[in-house]
Amino acid sequence: EEAGCKVIYGFEKFKIHSKICLITRRDKNRLSYITHIGTGNFNEKTAKLYTDLALLTADETIGMDANLVFKRILISNLEGAYDQLLVSPFELKDAVLNHIENETQKAREGKRCGILMKMNSLSDREIIDALVEASQAGVPIRLIIRSICCILPGIPGKTDNVTIRSIVGRYLEHSRIFCFGDTEDHIQDLKMFISSADLMTRNTVKRIEIACPIQDNGLKARLLEILALQLQDTVKARAISAEGNFISIASES
Repeated sequence: EEAGCKVIYGFEKFKIHSKICLITRRDKNRLSYITHIGTGNFNEKTAKLYTDLALLTADETIGMDANLVFKRILISNLEGAYDQLLVSPFELKDAVLNHIENETQKAREGKRCGILMKMNSLSDREIIDALVEASQAGVPIRLIIRSICCILPGIPGKTDNVTIRSIVGRYLEHSRIFCFGDTEDHIQDLKMFISSADLMTRNTVKRIEIACPIQDNGLKARLLEILALQLQDTVKARAISAEGNFISIASES
């Protein structure tokens, strides 16, 4: 502020929880953008303790979306559409529900499908209901949820196709990754996002959050490698049972 920067403190009704940095450059009367979107705070202390993800991109469409996010925060009006970014409280939740519904429909049509998501917590009732419906349709759903989880896997006729594990290790598992589609199928068809949001009502309805699409196939493959390692963990991982108990993966195997 002393150097002339404008600092905005808070936002009426909504907590700003997104982690985004936009660098705007003017070159020969043309604007270009470099956008950094992450799952964790810009905090030197937690950066040493948390595992997080971030995308640094010169993608023009994402940059224009990021510019819109900041403009709308400045005028205290978050409503409006975006081309690439999913922004709560008005778009992110509906987009996630639509992606779940797409996988549900593919299952009903006998097509390859799947949902793989990693987050801190899951408690949004509408999203949980959509996941139950997807499971009933036959969508294989794999969830990695470290903390609060309000869905139980393996309930006959309800969540037969849902598996859930929690990993608590040396570093706080803080990244959020949402994958829609069969991860064994064509990677270019896989819809993948990293996000600042857990799928909790406080995040999807009461906070400014961002989910950013990952479009580069090489980056998608890298994220799938990270998720695969967590799904293979037999040391720190715990599976959640249909009774809500945490069972050591090692003892299961």
